[in-house]
Amino acid sequence: MKIAVLVKQVPDTGEQRNLDPATGLVDRGGENVLDEINERALEVALRYKDANKGTEVVVVSMGPDTLTKGLRKALSMGADAALHVLDDSLAGADAGRTAAVLAGAVRSVAADLVVAGNESTDGRGGVVPAMVAEHLAVPVLSAIDTVELTESEVSGHRSTASGSLQASAPLPAVISVTERSAEARFPSFKGIMTAKRKPLTVMSVSELGRLPGTQEQTIIVSTLRSPARAAGRRIVDEGNAGNELAEFLRSDRLI
Repeated sequence: MKIAVLVKQVPDTGEQRNLDPATGLVDRGGENVLDEINERALEVALRYKDANKGTEVVVVSMGPDTLTKGLRKALSMGADAALHVLDDSLAGADAGRTAAVLAGAVRSVAADLVVAGNESTDGRGGVVPAMVAEHLAVPVLSAIDTVELTESEVSGHRSTASGSLQASAPLPAVISVTERSAEARFPSFKGIMTAKRKPLTVMSVSELGRLPGTQEQTIIVSTLRSPARAAGRRIVDEGNAGNELAEFLRSDRLI
C-alpha cells in the first residue's frame, strides 16, 4: 500500500503571529515548523507501516523553498519519500487552487490513501482534504478521531455534537484526522541521519499536468489589528466587596 500524507509548514505556534500589512497574508518571515496536526496525520500512516511491511509513506506539500526543512523532519520521523511542489505562481493560492495542486501531486504518486490534518493551525479553513477528495473522485472521511485501516477499507470514529459515529469507506480514499488521533513520534538519531539520503522530489505546477481552474489567489482587501486589551476593574475589599461583585455580575446579566 502507498499512503500519501499532506503536510504544511506554518509559523511556530509558540510565537506571535502577524499579518503582513502590505499583502494581508500571514507573515511567514519568522520561524516556520511542520504543522503539529500534520505530524499526527503522519503518525497514523507510520503506525500502519510499522505493522505492515512493504507499505510506502510519501509526504506531499506545496510551498516555498524553506519547506525543505519541514519535509526533512517528516522523512526523519519515518516517511520514505517527499514530494515538494515549488512554484512562484502558488504564492497566496486560495483553498481551491491549493486543493487542485495537491490533488495533482497525489495523483502523480498513485497513493491508495491520503491522510491529512483536519485543519491547519494558520488558516483553519478545514476544507482542503474534502476538496482534494473531490478532485480525485474518491470518498472522504473528515475529522476522524481514530483510524482503522485494512488493505481495502479505512474506518474511524468521528465526534459529533450529540456523541460519535462510526464511518468507513473503501480505498482509495482521503481522510483527515483531529488532535485526538495518534500523538506524533520524535525523530530518532538514525532517522535524522537516513533522512538525508531519502528521495525529496521537487516539481513545478506545469509538471503536474493540466489542473482544473485558474491561478486563484486569496485577495485581502483590508486588515485591522485587534484593540489592546483594557485593564479590568479592581475591587478592594473594604467590607462591601461581595456586594460590589454581585452588582458587577448583575450589570452584565451574568446572574
